[in-house]
Amino acid sequence: MLKAKSVTLNLSKTIEREQRLNNKTLVLSSQQMGWNGILVEQHQYPTTPGETEEKELPALSDHWLILPLGHPGHLHWKSDERLHESIFHKGDSFLVPAGKPIYWRCPKTHSSQIELHIHLQPHLVRQVAQASEIDTQQVDLVNHFVQQDLNLQHIAMLLLAELCSDGMMGRLYIESLTQALIIHLLRHYGEVAPIITPKNKSLTHTQLQQVIDYIHTYTNRDLSLAQLASVVNISPTYFASLFKQATGMSPHQYVIQQRVERAKSMLSKTDLAISDIALQVGFSSQSHLTQHFKRLTGMTPRQVRFSP
Repeated sequence: MLKAKSVTLNLSKTIEREQRLNNKTLVLSSQQMGWNGILVEQHQYPTTPGETEEKELPALSDHWLILPLGHPGHLHWKSDERLHESIFHKGDSFLVPAGKPIYWRCPKTHSSQIELHIHLQPHLVRQVAQASEIDTQQVDLVNHFVQQDLNLQHIAMLLLAELCSDGMMGRLYIESLTQALIIHLLRHYGEVAPIITPKNKSLTHTQLQQVIDYIHTYTNRDLSLAQLASVVNISPTYFASLFKQATGMSPHQYVIQQRVERAKSMLSKTDLAISDIALQVGFSSQSHLTQHFKRLTGMTPRQVRFSP
C-alpha cells in the first residue's frame, strides 16, 4: 500500500509541474483513487483565439500519453531537430516517453480544447514487459505524434469511463486495462520488443486452486492483482498472464463470473433484495450487478428471481 501511495505522489508531482507550464483547467483526475502506476486526467484549455501556445517541456519521469477529445486543432512539434505540422483530431494520440524532452506549438482556437492525459510509471511498464516475456533490457518506448490508433483509443476511453464513474468497476478492472494499454504500447511503439520463449512457466494445480479458493472466499471484496498474486508469492503483472494462461480468462473476468454465479444462487435460494445481493457478492450497485448478470446469462436478476 505504501508503494502505491509513493507512486501516486511521484505522478502527482510530475503533473503539477506540467500544469504550471500549461494554462489549463483540471476537469477530472484519478489522483485520489489509488490506481497503481497510472494517472488518468481530463484537461480543458481555455479559449484565447489569435494567440499561439508554444511549449518546451523538460524530460518527464513518466510516460505521457495525450488524446484529444474535442475539436480538431493545428499542432507543430519538433522531432530529431525537425519541425513537423499536422492537425490533431479526435482519435489521434501523442506519446512522449519518459526521459525525453518535447517541444510543440499550436495556435489557440475559438473553441476550448479537451484532452485526456495518461501518465504511466516506467517501473510498471518494465514489470508488464517482463511478465509478457519481453526483454526489459531492450525495450524503450519511442515518440509518436498525431497517429490514429483505434485499439489505443478504445482502451483510453474505457479508462476515461472508469474515471467518470469514480472507479465503479474496481481495482482489478483498472489494473487489467493498464496492463492492456502497456502491452499495446510496447508492441506498437517500442524500439525493440523481442519475444522470449517461455520455459515451462505456469501456475501449478495447487497454486491455481489456492488463488481460486481465495477468490471464492473474498468475492465480496474489491480485490487487486497484488492481493491475488501474494497468495502464491508471484509478482502481480506476471501473475495476471499465468492466470489467464491457466483459466483462459483474466483475473478480473474470472472474479466477475464468480460474482454472477454467486448472485444467481442467492436469487434462487434467498429472499434478499437484489440490491443487497449485489453488495454481498462484490458489485458496487444493483445496476452494476444487472449489467454483468445480463451479459453473462442473457437474463436480468429480476427475470431469474421470478422465473418459474
